[in-house]
Amino acid sequence: MSTPDRAREQSSRGPATGGDVATAPEYTVDGAPEADAVTGATPGGETPGPGPGAGEGAAALAAPDGAGPVGPTAVDPAAPGPAHREERLAGGPVMLGPIRRMVTVSLDGTEVRVPEGSTVLEALHREGSPAQADTPTLCWAPNMDPINACRVCVVEVEGSRVLAPSCARRCEDGMQVRTDTDKVRHSRRMVLELLASSADMSQASADVQRWMADYGVDPGRYGPPAPPSVAGERERRHAGHHSAPDGRYAANVHQPVKVDNDLYVRDYSRCIMCYKCVNACGTDAQYTFAIAAAGRGFDARIATEHDVELPDSACVYCGNCIGVCPTGALKSVAEYERREAGDWHPDEETVTTTICSFCGVGCNLELHVQRGQIVNVTSPADHSVTHGHLCIKGRFGFQHVQNLPES
Repeated sequence: MSTPDRAREQSSRGPATGGDVATAPEYTVDGAPEADAVTGATPGGETPGPGPGAGEGAAALAAPDGAGPVGPTAVDPAAPGPAHREERLAGGPVMLGPIRRMVTVSLDGTEVRVPEGSTVLEALHREGSPAQADTPTLCWAPNMDPINACRVCVVEVEGSRVLAPSCARRCEDGMQVRTDTDKVRHSRRMVLELLASSADMSQASADVQRWMADYGVDPGRYGPPAPPSVAGERERRHAGHHSAPDGRYAANVHQPVKVDNDLYVRDYSRCIMCYKCVNACGTDAQYTFAIAAAGRGFDARIATEHDVELPDSACVYCGNCIGVCPTGALKSVAEYERREAGDWHPDEETVTTTICSFCGVGCNLELHVQRGQIVNVTSPADHSVTHGHLCIKGRFGFQHVQNLPES
């Protein structure tokens, strides 16, 4: 006997007695068996006889035409009465996050409460003052897992032997955190100075430029930069072995720009090895694994497999590495050519949000426009569809909408 027939027979006989036990019909949602506890409706839409729903006093909300409830039900256990305990949702199963207890953390003497498992940086962003929320970061991004590479976001944690990276250190109940001590500021300034002495930071983001000014960064005190490497020299070096500096010049990663495709360039003179591009190409977004870290020590670099040209690698030209790069080491060809021609005007740039029209996924696009021309396309890091990442069409497929003058 089918489930609907068995349900109708049970309904006609009344409540089950003795060994005759009524069970709620089940159906599958996302691979897991589920039962409509409110109405007992089966996948075919047939409804067995009346009976109590899930929880005492639960009542189904009827559709306007009286056809019965539609969609899943969200139950509010804190509502004042049964009539107000249900909300009919039309969007599908309600996904609930894990319930986490709150822990108390002291941020520069001010006690705040944050969910257990939050990082110190999340606590600073969520509950800290504007100055605390402005903790400098280079390898961290809101749409990526903590990388813990640059060490510019360090803070003092009472009882810790060394400074802790706030992007990765988890909050603990009773933790005492200090974010603006002399030790913290000195460490952040040294990190920014060493990075700026070895890499060209002139095209880093506005936030990075501001942080360098706020912390009094002076990379020039390490001496003038050494001459740039010739093309391919850094790739040919034996990993981890380099000659001792003579003290006249500051060692650096300056080298020719790599332009081997029509979409973006790799200017590794600006690379600080933050690993964000590697993670965006890997497990944080694209799962293409076209690039990875190679070499050791000061000779560490971002490289393709066997150092092949980008068109010969596994790259799919999504440009997600560009979207997360904080220093301008990776940029679109359009931006690179405009900068080289002196036609780059960031002060005049406007950003307009729209929806990508190439497919039905619904990715949000941020169109960066300078003087009537789209120069770059990004996506909001907090967008529920893209989480800041795009495909090749969304990021680079905008030329057909440009109002270019006829040649």
